[in-house]
Amino acid sequence: MKKMIFTLLFATLTMISVHGQAGVKLEVGMKAPAWTFTDSDKKPFTMNSWPGKVLQINYVDPDESDLNDPFNDAVNKATDVDKTISKDLFKGFGIVDCKSTWKPNGLIRLIAGNKAKKYDTTILFDYDATLQRLWGMPKDSYSVVIVDKNRIVRALYKGKIPLEDNAKIVQMIIDLTKE
Repeated sequence: MKKMIFTLLFATLTMISVHGQAGVKLEVGMKAPAWTFTDSDKKPFTMNSWPGKVLQINYVDPDESDLNDPFNDAVNKATDVDKTISKDLFKGFGIVDCKSTWKPNGLIRLIAGNKAKKYDTTILFDYDATLQRLWGMPKDSYSVVIVDKNRIVRALYKGKIPLEDNAKIVQMIIDLTKE
């Protein structure tokens, strides 16, 4: 009887623990859990949509969409002007956290379309705050996640990236593309 009570108690606690976990807190050094989001044409994308590439994933509340423009401009310069980051080995893109804003989805898609044109990139839409739960991303913020070709998190920035860090992060991306 004691064994049965212990087993039931253990099973109940395990179920509560597993059920209570919404995801993991993304950390440097861990493999990034998979996701699927769609672009404005409803085409689905995953991290494996860009096999063999280092990824810069910008997870953005639309109200904070300009917060890391200086960093993105530095990456864009290294990619398009200086050619120190190869487009064959790197992909930067955005995932819009639609749940963190009051803005309607139509306006969000318009804003995202302008960013996609400016940075010649892909913009995906997280309508249900999936990455907030799955990766522990903050609400009402702008996060940048750098993952290597094996989808291991190599850098994670939440909020505004200081200007003095831009060159260091760009160099890290260059180094990762050469691994």
